[in-house]
Amino acid sequence: MAKKQTAGHENFGDFAPKFAELNDDVLFGQVWSREDKLSPKQRSLITVASLLTQGVPQLRPHMQIAKNNGVTKDEMVELITQLAFYAGWPKAWTAMTMAKEIYGE
Repeated sequence: MAKKQTAGHENFGDFAPKFAELNDDVLFGQVWSREDKLSPKQRSLITVASLLTQGVPQLRPHMQIAKNNGVTKDEMVELITQLAFYAGWPKAWTAMTMAKEIYGE
């Protein structure tokens, strides 16, 4: 069972309570918990790939979530290498730097 997501409520609960609810309860509560459809590892691979192509700051925490969900260093490196040719080398370079930090090598 995945850890309950509270980042939405912590960051935006007072400012945008509905947004916080949708983030924590719907996206991370209902969608991510559908393990009969996709495993957390598969969802992490998909999410990291999407965020890498967008070049957004949410990539780093999702790479950590991916590691926690069982994505290996070799799998992450291969994902980034594959996407370098589709998303752009600078985005892949940034992602590889993050992966190196997260996987501790």
